[in-house]
Amino acid sequence: MPERGVQTVVEWPGLAGLLNDLYAKSKAADFGVSPETFQRILQEITVKYLPAGAASNQVRVLCESLRIEELALARGCAAGNEHAWDTFLARYRVKLYDIAGYITKESAAARELADSIYGDLYGTTTRDGERVSKLASYTGRGSLEGWLRTVMAQEFVNRYRRQRRLVSLDEESEEGTQFAAATSEPQALVDSRLEAATDDALAELSPEDRFVLASYFLDSRTLAEIARTLGVHESTISRKLDKLAKLLRKRILTGLTRCGMSRRQAEEAMEVDVRDLGLNVRSRLLQERGPTTFPSKKAEAGAGEG
Repeated sequence: MPERGVQTVVEWPGLAGLLNDLYAKSKAADFGVSPETFQRILQEITVKYLPAGAASNQVRVLCESLRIEELALARGCAAGNEHAWDTFLARYRVKLYDIAGYITKESAAARELADSIYGDLYGTTTRDGERVSKLASYTGRGSLEGWLRTVMAQEFVNRYRRQRRLVSLDEESEEGTQFAAATSEPQALVDSRLEAATDDALAELSPEDRFVLASYFLDSRTLAEIARTLGVHESTISRKLDKLAKLLRKRILTGLTRCGMSRRQAEEAMEVDVRDLGLNVRSRLLQERGPTTFPSKKAEAGAGEG
């Protein structure tokens, strides 16, 4: 019987080997995550990010793109495994304080923010008899450090909003701020050089590459649908997506180092959640896109014969 609250999916034909490889690579056993629980976690993630009836190669591409060890660590912490939590603290305690300092710009506020997040991450409360930990929502789509940065930035924003609501209208009137312009709320901080490097990397892509990325990641089209549009096999699209992801990362890293960042600084800058970028990724990918722009491979071959 599946656990309460878990969405079940059909068995994954041909993916048993992949699951075994990912389970070993993730070191999930060290963090108290059983093979059955590990598979269920991956199933939940694929249900969330892939369209219904997704092909097995789509599942493979998604699962192989995950930060699999960080995912197992986070889920072990969420389940209350002490070794997982000790590992998490050893890796991320200092980073949490560094992130908090970057967000708040003040040491006392940074320590308060970092300390406040520990309870939510560890899961000190229960709901319906189950442990509640923010780490249970980490899906491995980006780095755990980048996810923690987003969580802390959001907590900082939430605190700001709560404090604003505690200030009465009378108090604002006495201070002469009743009709002051609304104060902009704090946002997650993103280095402008990352936005510029990302924009440049996307601009260098061919119209077909942008079409493939937009169709898959923005429009949730299947590999088969994209393949039919371009007149190629869906395995070709699967390989193209993997190649494009690696190419974009390489180009963005190169762009950041050209701006004066060290390799380590560039990699840390790229841990940001894409939703925090001021760059309109959708607009950039939609430029010059459209299925009629690209002739099928068969059509190209036919033209060459003429």
